[in-house]
Order: sequence, then structure tokens, then C-alpha cells
Amino acid sequence: MYDFEYVSRKEAAPYKKELIEIINKVQDQVRSHFTFQFTFIGSTEHNMITYDPTTNRGFDFDVNIEINDDEEYYKPKEIRDILREAFNRIAPNYGYSPCEDSTRVLTIKCIDHRRSCILHSCDFAIVYNCKEGQQYIRYRKQSKTYIWEFQPQPYRDLKRKADALKKKNFWDEVLGIYLDKKNRNTNPNKHSRSLYAETINECYQRHLGK
Repeated sequence: MYDFEYVSRKEAAPYKKELIEIINKVQDQVRSHFTFQFTFIGSTEHNMITYDPTTNRGFDFDVNIEINDDEEYYKPKEIRDILREAFNRIAPNYGYSPCEDSTRVLTIKCIDHRRSCILHSCDFAIVYNCKEGQQYIRYRKQSKTYIWEFQPQPYRDLKRKADALKKKNFWDEVLGIYLDKKNRNTNPNKHSRSLYAETINECYQRHLGK
């Protein structure tokens, strides 16, 4: 069990502003290859950032990077490599570690080495929206390959479901369940965006599912 609590919007604001500055500089770095838009999503979008003051891990942000490459000039690996290299040039100037490459995201961490703790981190998913839905670049670790893959069912339509839950006044329940999931999570590979998706889907199915 952990002891997560919510971070206030005011407390998170300067770190979010810093991340936006980093992303803007990355946009400039990769402009000769492609452009992209970015969106803070999930728990970050809905002011549900959490942290546990009893651990050495700070709070985390979730961002989608939507690539403009309709002609598919770049392969998934090329896109991920270009973005990783750009973040690795920019982020360390702000005290962040080089990118960690996981299945779904690139992650940068702001680490206090003196106290051996993570102050905060940010997960970047590289996505592309099309008529059939949203795809993301998935890293297959065993084969060390990168592919475009459609978002699995739990990640689909989350914004519409979250908006509906807010409209129907179920948001306090969402906040409670999400915090409980964070505190009970024992899987280090299950990130906040996964727990957020679980929470939204469970609450939506319970109250508004058909």
C-alpha cells in the first residue's frame, strides 16, 4: 500500500510550464523532419496528478505527441528515434534524465541525485489519429522493433466517457477510485495512464454503460 494524495493545480503549474517549454524546443528541433501537436491527457488533463510523500517518487505527467506525417515518410522507429534524440538534447538542460524507452512511452525524469529521489516525471506517447481510431508507436522489446498499433479497447473514447461522468456528477467517485487504485498498485510497469483508463471505464460501465 502507498499513501498517494492529489497535487494541487497551483503546485503542478510551474512544472507543467517547464515541460511545455521543453516540448516547444523539441518541436523546433524536429521541424526539419515533421511537426507535431501535444496534449496533456488523462490524470494530468483532469487535474488528478498524485504523489506519495512517503516515497522517493514524485508526481508524473502524461502527454500525447500527435505526429503530422500523413504521407508516412517516416517509419515508427525513425519517428521515435528523432523525438528521443531531441528530448535527450533538450531535457537535461532542465535537470531531466535522458529518455527511458518503454513499451508505450518515452519517459523523462527530474531526479534529485543528492537525496536519491524522483521529483517528477513525464511520459510521452507518440500517437496518430485516423478515421479508424488512434494509433500509437509500440516498442516490442523482445524483437527490438517499433510498430504503429491501434490503442487497445481500455484506452478508447476516454475523453467522452470522462466528460459524461463529470456531467452526471460522478466525478467525486472517479477521484476516490483512482486514488485507491494508485495506492493499491503493486505493478511497477502499470503507469498512471493505465490506472486512469481503468477507473474511467469502470465508473462509466457502472453508471452509464448500456
